[in-house]
Amino acid sequence: MDTVTVNGRTYRMPVRPVVVVCIDGSAPEYFDDGLARGLLPNLARFRRQGFSALADCVIPSFTNPNNLSIVTGAPPSIHGISGNFFLDPDTGQAVMMNDPALLRCESILAALSRRGKRVAIVTAKDKLRRLLGHGVLDPGAVLVPSGARAPHGSGGAVCFSAERAHETTEAEHGIAGATALVGRDTPEVYSTALSEFVMEAGVRLLETMRPDAMYLSLTDYVQHKHAPGTPEADAFYCTLDAYWGRLEEMGALVGLTADHGMNPKSRADGTPEIVYLENVLAEVLAPGRFRVILPITDPYILHHGALGSFATVYLRDPADGPRARERLGRVRGIVYAEPREAACARFELPPDRVGDLVVISGANVVLGQSPQAHDLSLLKEPLRSHGGLSEQRVPFELSAPVNATYRDKAQARLRNFDIFDYLLNGVAA
Repeated sequence: MDTVTVNGRTYRMPVRPVVVVCIDGSAPEYFDDGLARGLLPNLARFRRQGFSALADCVIPSFTNPNNLSIVTGAPPSIHGISGNFFLDPDTGQAVMMNDPALLRCESILAALSRRGKRVAIVTAKDKLRRLLGHGVLDPGAVLVPSGARAPHGSGGAVCFSAERAHETTEAEHGIAGATALVGRDTPEVYSTALSEFVMEAGVRLLETMRPDAMYLSLTDYVQHKHAPGTPEADAFYCTLDAYWGRLEEMGALVGLTADHGMNPKSRADGTPEIVYLENVLAEVLAPGRFRVILPITDPYILHHGALGSFATVYLRDPADGPRARERLGRVRGIVYAEPREAACARFELPPDRVGDLVVISGANVVLGQSPQAHDLSLLKEPLRSHGGLSEQRVPFELSAPVNATYRDKAQARLRNFDIFDYLLNGVAA
C-alpha cells in the first residue's frame, strides 16, 4: 500500500480527490439549525450516506492554531503555532504568528506534494496562506492550458488567498490571475463573498487542475455577526451547502470541519461582557510586573475587537504566580487560571510560546487588556467571539462512510485534526 508518514501518523495516498473545508467559526448549532429546517440538503445527504460526529478543536480555539493542526494532523505542541499572536521571548516583542519560520513540522499537504501528488490550498485571508502552503512544492507547474484537465497525480501545487487573489503569480502562488480562474473580482475582506470566492475557487480548481488533495479555509465573518437561524446565517449556509454538493458531484471525497465554534459574549443590553485582565492584576501586582497577551489578535479586529476567551500572562517574577492566580480565580466569568506547565500539558501547547499563566473565560465572557486598549466602537453588532473551552466542539462531517475501526475510534475522542486521517485511512478506497 502506498503511504506517507507525517508527524507520527501514516496516511494512504489519495485515490480520488480529497477536499477538506474548514468552515471558520462554525459552531455545530449552524448545521443543526439548518438541517432541522431542511435548508441543507447536501449536508443531510452526507449524514445519511457518510459519517457525522462532533469533534474537539485545539485550545486556544482560534484560527491559526486550529488550521495548522488540521493540515499537520497534530496539536500545537508539535507544529508550534499557539495562537494568532504571541510574545517572542527572544525579542520581547508581541508578533503575529503568520511567518512559516515559526512552524516546527511538515504538513500533510506538503508531504503529499513532495510525493508527487497535486495539492491546492485556498484561504479566505492572506494571514494563513504562507503558513498553510509552507513546504508545498513545484508552485510554478500547476495549471494546464485553459479548459484542459491536468494529468491526475502529476505533481504541482496552488496556494493563494481570496483576499489577495488579484495579486497571484505562478512563482509565488502556482497560478497567475486567480480572479480570472474564479470569474470574480477580489472580494471585500469583511463580507460573505470572501468565503464564497474560496468555495468557487475550489470548484474551478477541481475542474481544471483536479488536485489529489485540496484544503479550503473560510472566514468567520458571518458567525461573528449572525447567530444560527438568522436570515444572514441561513443564506450563507445554503450557499455553502450548494458548493459541498457540487464538489461531491464532481467526484471528490468531502470532509467538513471547523477551526472553532462561536458564542455570544454580550450582556442583555448588547454591550460586551469583558474582564479586563490588566485592571484585575493591578490589584495585586505592581505596574511593570506583568504583561497580558491576547492570542486572538490579528489584522482583522473589526470582527471581534481583539476580544476572545483565552489569554496568557507573562510575569517578571514567577514567584508572583500564586498571588495572580488566586486573584484571577475569584473573578466572575473566569473558568481557568493555571500555570504554564499545567496548561501546556492539558492543551498540548508549546511551552516556549505561552505565558507564565493561561487564563480562559466562560461561554459568554471575553478577556481584554484594559478599557483603553480596545476600541469598542468597531463592534457594530453585539459581540460574538471564541477562544475558550466553550467554543471547542465543532462539526466533523464526511461525504462517505468510514469503516468499523474508525467508527469505534470516534467513540473515544475525535479531534478536528483527525479529518485527513479519517478521509484517507477510514474511508474505503
